[in-house]
Amino acid sequence: MSLNDEQVENIYKQIGKNVKQIRKEKDISQLSLSLSIGHKAVGTISMAENLINKKHFNIEHLAKIAKVLNVDICIFFQGVDDIVRTTKR
Repeated sequence: MSLNDEQVENIYKQIGKNVKQIRKEKDISQLSLSLSIGHKAVGTISMAENLINKKHFNIEHLAKIAKVLNVDICIFFQGVDDIVRTTKR
């Protein structure tokens, strides 16, 4: 099984959307989250939440964000199964 570029992009978009939604529910700014995971500016968070310039979260980012937001890392992957299921085998 393989994923095409559009499916991979949609996976990254879904993860970014999930991070953004949970961050907002927790009332944490992009800057605060960015500083909490060891970055000095909002660029990583802002660009990855919105998949700007193909920037996306990696596993290390997601693990750190999950810890800061006090959530299970799996919550960031909600909706990804639907994207993967559309892949032809």
